[in-house]
Amino acid sequence: MLDAGRTEENILEINNIEVIYNHVILVLKGVSLSVPKGGITAILGGNGAGKTTTLKAVSNLLRSERGEVTKGSIVYQGARIQDQPPADLVRRGVIQVMEGRHCFEHLTVEENLMTGAYTRTDGRAAVQRDLEMVYSYFPRLKERRKSQAGYTSGGEQQMTAIGRALMSRPDMILLDEPSMGLAPQLVEQIFEIVKSVNENEGVTFLLAEQNTNVALRYAHYGYILESGRIVMDGPADELRENPDVKEFYLGMSDEGRKSFREVRSYRRRKRWLS
Repeated sequence: MLDAGRTEENILEINNIEVIYNHVILVLKGVSLSVPKGGITAILGGNGAGKTTTLKAVSNLLRSERGEVTKGSIVYQGARIQDQPPADLVRRGVIQVMEGRHCFEHLTVEENLMTGAYTRTDGRAAVQRDLEMVYSYFPRLKERRKSQAGYTSGGEQQMTAIGRALMSRPDMILLDEPSMGLAPQLVEQIFEIVKSVNENEGVTFLLAEQNTNVALRYAHYGYILESGRIVMDGPADELRENPDVKEFYLGMSDEGRKSFREVRSYRRRKRWLS
């Protein structure tokens, strides 16, 4: 199993970036992370932690929301990319699957999938082979291929969004909140497919996810974000067993969910007093 050790080839390196919205709102504060080629790396945290902003910093979609990377660097396959247009990044193999699926509702499922191949130049036969490949991972989409995407279920729309990304033949997929709004069985199914695509097609995944338990079962390495900062990282199996991580995500105080910093501070005081 891969982890994010520095001995492996990293396809993506984010180095001490800061992100500001509207020239005044500091959202990311010195975030650094590495994504090994061929691995699944998870960014974990609650609402407002900065997970989506981190993905959009990589895909260069911040500017559409009046956001910008003001410090640090983002390096993809050895080249700085923070000033490249999003379309150029797509051609270089970086695809983002947005939170909330964002299918073209008036198009059929198959038409949605085919839009993912828009930038390809390797011919119709290669595109058709990849369409069959997508259907092999998502047989439900083959059944619904002539259905209008806006009338399919949330799970089917999530499958369509991921399948559309695969049709571009990506090297790396940025997957934002794939479990959002889905039933537990569908969440497991989606993550099983992500695992299969990673293993069989060699696609690297950087995924942002609130569902810590499922994400850490499928990821190789994880980073925990809180209030725009990384507060902890490590191999996924170690994070799953870490008592602070367990308490952060599962422990509730009388005042509500504790922050990771509060948990660590409490544990330090407890050890010092004992």
